[in-house]
Amino acid sequence: MESKQQHTVIRFILIFSMMVLGFVAVIVQIIYLQTSDSERWLKIANEQERVRREIPPIRGNIYDASGRLLAGSLPRYKLEMDMRVEALHLNNDSLFYTYLDSVSEGLASIFGDTSADEYKRILTREFQRNNRCFRLRPENVSYIEMKQVKQLPLFNKGRYTSGLIITPRHMRVKPFGSLASRTIGSIYGDNGEGISGLEKQYERMLHGKPGISEKSHINGSTEYITIQEPEDGYDIVTTIDANLQDIVESQLRETLIEKDAEWGCVVLMEVHTGEVKAICNLGKNTDGTYSEQKNYAVWRVEPGSTFKTVSLMAALDDGKVTLQDTFLTASKGWTYNGAVHHDAHQYDGYLTVRQALASSSNIVLAKIVTESYEKKAEKFVKRLDKMGIREPIPCEIPGAQDPRIDIPNDAVTLSKMAYGYSVELTPMQTLMFYNAIANDGKMIAPFCVKRIVKDGRTVKTFSAKTINSSICKESTLHDIRLALHDVVWDNQHGTASVTPWGRRKAQSDIVHIAGKTGTAQIFENGRFNSHRHRISFVGYFPEEAPEYTCICVIQRPHGSYDAGSDCGSTVRDIAIKTMAAAGTRKAADMAMPYDSISKPRIKGGLHKSIRKAATGSGVKVTKVDSQWAKVNEQMQSIAIEMPNTKVPNVIGMGARDAVYAIERTGMLVQIHGKGKVASQSLPPGSELIKNGTIYLELR
Repeated sequence: MESKQQHTVIRFILIFSMMVLGFVAVIVQIIYLQTSDSERWLKIANEQERVRREIPPIRGNIYDASGRLLAGSLPRYKLEMDMRVEALHLNNDSLFYTYLDSVSEGLASIFGDTSADEYKRILTREFQRNNRCFRLRPENVSYIEMKQVKQLPLFNKGRYTSGLIITPRHMRVKPFGSLASRTIGSIYGDNGEGISGLEKQYERMLHGKPGISEKSHINGSTEYITIQEPEDGYDIVTTIDANLQDIVESQLRETLIEKDAEWGCVVLMEVHTGEVKAICNLGKNTDGTYSEQKNYAVWRVEPGSTFKTVSLMAALDDGKVTLQDTFLTASKGWTYNGAVHHDAHQYDGYLTVRQALASSSNIVLAKIVTESYEKKAEKFVKRLDKMGIREPIPCEIPGAQDPRIDIPNDAVTLSKMAYGYSVELTPMQTLMFYNAIANDGKMIAPFCVKRIVKDGRTVKTFSAKTINSSICKESTLHDIRLALHDVVWDNQHGTASVTPWGRRKAQSDIVHIAGKTGTAQIFENGRFNSHRHRISFVGYFPEEAPEYTCICVIQRPHGSYDAGSDCGSTVRDIAIKTMAAAGTRKAADMAMPYDSISKPRIKGGLHKSIRKAATGSGVKVTKVDSQWAKVNEQMQSIAIEMPNTKVPNVIGMGARDAVYAIERTGMLVQIHGKGKVASQSLPPGSELIKNGTIYLELR
């Protein structure tokens, strides 16, 4: 019995001892692994670790209405060479040195940035350094260049033999340059998020969904294997017409340069669809040039006199006035509750309501609104609500501001609201209101995106949102259109009709326009600056059957300026070119008759100079016994009398001769335009004005 117990104890001790020894061995092995052999095992663990990374998708494109690319992702490629590839080092590096010369010559030929010898020196140096990711080119290369490199000797043997690594990249490009660039927007880097414009607004759809790749080890090299393909972004088709956008930008830039303005914007909208066909925002750079900087078209500003149409529509619709009612104006102004209202074009006497809008009378509009709503300011604002002018409009452009038209707390504020102060609208919102007038009273919101497309298939379409099916009574709309017609076509009162010396502002015989001018003092440093203005013109064309509405706003023009002459003429020129581009006006209708361009036009002036210039050009003109002459279409000289005691007739002369003829009478001259004299402010034969000025319009 005792023998069995002893045997059991011995067995227990042996088993326990073995367990202790095993436990100690494990502890010793752990200590060894964590101290002496840790690096080797960590390396093995890292090699077995599953490492994943995102594969960026290709960002969607942005197109104009005709399918022309406005912004797209252009493929670019990063070229690297892994000098550690085993095949390059076999047989004493024979493969590398066998093809070194041909590769160097090929790279020099493809890129042309340095010599073949220099490429050979650099490749040899990096090979000896065993560089794992040597950049063959510092910058990314095009698809064609990438294909040419892949076909070079050595590189055509594949990645695992040559070490050539090609990594695709996508660079955001705008084929039309700055055209509508602020509306299109931009992104951060080539694969980043949209930070402005449509790029930002439609970021989620344009960006797409990234794919996934996983790190693997193949033949001693590390490679990422795609396990989930990226989903490329959707394409955006805008309402923008690249041709019309080019017209708008060129005309606006020309006006801004001429007026040395701070900034300007133009928006061109289709009347019945609400599609924005062109939108341009140009700001002045420090070097005096202009570029797309901010979305001025959706910035809220005081609209000035373009708001008078809104005020008049409210009063007409409420039956407070008719176009035939008259109001007294005075050059000294009109004082109301201690505030003095002035008209830019000073006039003493009565104006009808129709004439008041045409001449943009602050006094008359202030009287209309105060007499109609003096103690009912809330009713005036509610009338604006019924029009839809206070309604925030949907807009795809980030940062677009809502209108600010509050119920005034006092009568003076109400009187200033009548002509566009103490209210704020974006140019886009003002455009929307005038478009409703052109669209038979139906107010629709402007929009910039027509469709969203995926793999050539339309997945979503957009159309204009109706803000108000009828902004006013039919009779009111009829009266407003008559008044807006007069703004452009009433040569006595219209602020966008003609200049004092006969130059047309917004008038055109090719495309008839109706609209309204606007001028507002700029509020800065706590007050309105009477020397700094924001000028504008908004109108629709052709007036008989409106197709487009257009607004032009210019901030801080320098020198002499006039909303009708500057903004009105800009819209006029845009209208003419737009109708030609759209094919609505035939080229033959817009061109000069053949007879008028087949013969040279010779300016009148000093007869001796005329004959000399004509002879030098191979043209013969008849001779007359006179110091001054003009030439008709038959190349016949006609004598002109230039009395020193009367205003001379200088129409048809060049600038130099006209100035000479006038200044010898003792009067001064101010010239506008280029070419020959088309009109003069004082009629020929009238009495001279001592130290007076004659305005000449050249065309």
